[in-house]
Amino acid sequence: MNAERKKQPENPGMRDEVSDDRQQWIRSLVERHGSPLTRYARTFTGDMESARDAVQETFLRLCREDAAKIADHCKPWLYKVCRSRALDYLRKEGRMIPVDNSLLTLNEAPGPSPSADLEKSEKVESVMQVIETLPPNQKEVVRLKFQNDLSYKEIAEVTGLSVTNVGFLLHVALKFIRKQIRGEAELMPESRGET
Repeated sequence: MNAERKKQPENPGMRDEVSDDRQQWIRSLVERHGSPLTRYARTFTGDMESARDAVQETFLRLCREDAAKIADHCKPWLYKVCRSRALDYLRKEGRMIPVDNSLLTLNEAPGPSPSADLEKSEKVESVMQVIETLPPNQKEVVRLKFQNDLSYKEIAEVTGLSVTNVGFLLHVALKFIRKQIRGEAELMPESRGET
């Protein structure tokens, strides 16, 4: 009889309440981070199915994790676990697939005119092409910073790099991107006032 009493929670209603709160917390994280994590995982795996698997495994691990341990750094924790799962997939498959620019979407506000949107789209495409030429470590920190809005500290947690190294990689990458974009602008007739 003592064994039976130990198996039952002291306050069964309280246990259900906590469980419901936890489920709601996990649901909100899935809604908020599911799509960005899938895009991030796809940059490693190259295909949507494997990216979704990596994200699903990430959230399954979240379900097993003690919420109190990760609550204050949940976003970088999710990206770190997702990155690890995606890299596991690559090790398992033994191949790396290049990412095409259609995977890299930006949240853009509606523009004032179609021509302004087209010009902005062309500039974004130009920047994305330059980003694709970066070394893999620079490419990853740029994506984490500007596509996923992670802080330097969060990027460091995800990648295992120091915060200083993250800052250095971003600095070098942005300097290269600026140089390449300015070089392109100098070659374009409209930037010199010609038509």
